[in-house]
Amino acid sequence: MNNKLTRKDIEKMQAEIDHRILVERPRLLEEVKETRAQGDLSENFEYHAAKRDKNKNESRIRFLQRMIKTASIIEDDTAENEVGINKKVTVYIPEDDEEETYIFVSTMRQNSLGGLISIESPMGKALLHHKVGDTVHVRVSADYAYPVVIRKVEETDEAENAALRGF
Repeated sequence: MNNKLTRKDIEKMQAEIDHRILVERPRLLEEVKETRAQGDLSENFEYHAAKRDKNKNESRIRFLQRMIKTASIIEDDTAENEVGINKKVTVYIPEDDEEETYIFVSTMRQNSLGGLISIESPMGKALLHHKVGDTVHVRVSADYAYPVVIRKVEETDEAENAALRGF
């Protein structure tokens, strides 16, 4: 399965790759070199920690490069009052008599506990391109679906955008 990412997601991932290659890689290589010079490698904790950090950095670079290479680009072509990517959506769930607020994001940034719902999730698929006032049925399985009423759709603000930057 390819991850669906926006052009902005890919730009952020490329910026992280560039930082890791140009800044972190040389720093971590130097750290490994310095700790290796401290003597007996079998009991040199600093050396093993430096190697671990260097390997984590390299692994993250490969992961991000693979994500970019295999990603499907999606466009955010939703209207202002439509549910779409990077929109903050407040819904009413009659079954629970509760209101919940989510931010709809690409597959790479989903974090349901943090209120970031993927547009590929059951909720995301059901609500995508619907407008305020629409009642939509969210299908969880072949046997169960529940109604959701869209109460509010708004653009995310700067603080929320900052929270969305991580991968």
